[in-house]
Amino acid sequence: MATIGASLPISGVLAQNAPAAAPAAKAPKLLEMEGKAKLAVLGDRPLVAETQAALMDDDVTPTAKLFVRNNGQVPEATRDPKAWKIKVDGEVNTPLEITLGDLMSRFPNVTYQLVLECGGNGRSFFEPEARGNQWTNGGAGCPQWTGVRLADVLKAAGLKSSAVFTGHYGADPTLAGETDKPTISRGMPIKKAMDEHTLIAFKLNGQDLPLIHGAPVRLIVPGWAGSLSTKWLTRIWVRDKEHDGPGMGGFSYRTPRKPIVPGSKGDEKDMAILESMPVRSVITFPADGTKLAAGTKKLDLRGNAWAGDWDIKTVDISIDAGKTWRSAKVNPPANKFAWQRFTASIDLPSSGYYEVWSRATDSNGVTQPFLATNWNPQGYGANPISRIRVLVES
Repeated sequence: MATIGASLPISGVLAQNAPAAAPAAKAPKLLEMEGKAKLAVLGDRPLVAETQAALMDDDVTPTAKLFVRNNGQVPEATRDPKAWKIKVDGEVNTPLEITLGDLMSRFPNVTYQLVLECGGNGRSFFEPEARGNQWTNGGAGCPQWTGVRLADVLKAAGLKSSAVFTGHYGADPTLAGETDKPTISRGMPIKKAMDEHTLIAFKLNGQDLPLIHGAPVRLIVPGWAGSLSTKWLTRIWVRDKEHDGPGMGGFSYRTPRKPIVPGSKGDEKDMAILESMPVRSVITFPADGTKLAAGTKKLDLRGNAWAGDWDIKTVDISIDAGKTWRSAKVNPPANKFAWQRFTASIDLPSSGYYEVWSRATDSNGVTQPFLATNWNPQGYGANPISRIRVLVES
């Protein structure tokens, strides 16, 4: 298969708000970093780089292909990872200050394949443009994480009846180099903190965490915005009210309770915290812009789908702008919060140009929309159908 990229035109209902396959005005800057694939750089300060769809074509996301999202600067690597300390305090009976080494030996170690997804994934599909890094679908990955359950640590600390929320802190300096205040500090309801899949993680795909991904230890809060999965973790503050750290107020990681006019200022009082991420499918093979040889009668495709707290029920494929849909085969998840692979073999009636769409429906009955909906100033929750373009030569 050859690719011809942006030489294929955008057409049809998606032309005004083209989702996953929309060609950029210019080729993206590619990441040059040892141990990382050539991700598309969305920002240099802080570093933000997304995984292009064709690089998401793995059952388990390789570390090299996992997206990068920083809010501040990367702290210096510690010389003794096992001496790294994590504090658990606040609304607990027995405050803890525990080293990573003690954490690893004191509590059961578990490994899960879990989706990590930036809260702004899909932001570029909003019209008009929302503030922030212009992610397509590549602010997500599903590697294996090894760590201890946050629930086990909180149980050891002894939650008080007044405990309702967590607040998370990491060691990353601010962009100005400040180390005496948090770059970002988000939190979650105790119920989510106590989910067995919410981890304090120290390994990624069986290896020690790389520094760029939070070494030596980080949180993994699967299914919810990645900003909760604090890198370089130093403290869990258990609170008797909703956390109010940087990244918890105003429009940050919040979506409208009722639809607002796209491009309008919005009202902070009408915003609700973004929790479970929306249903999403991404066609990962073939690549957008693929040119197929003359006489090709079938298109074999595959991709990944996930839906925050929910499982994927179905994925459907269309090659005629949604007039008809065909069911893809959807594999079960490796475990709760893992993405699900889908495959399909589609008959092509003739040579010519095709737009191939995928839409996923989750176990709660919610389906991906045709266009990005529920516009908000910070651009969260955009999850339109995935789309690639292929050309069968005559």
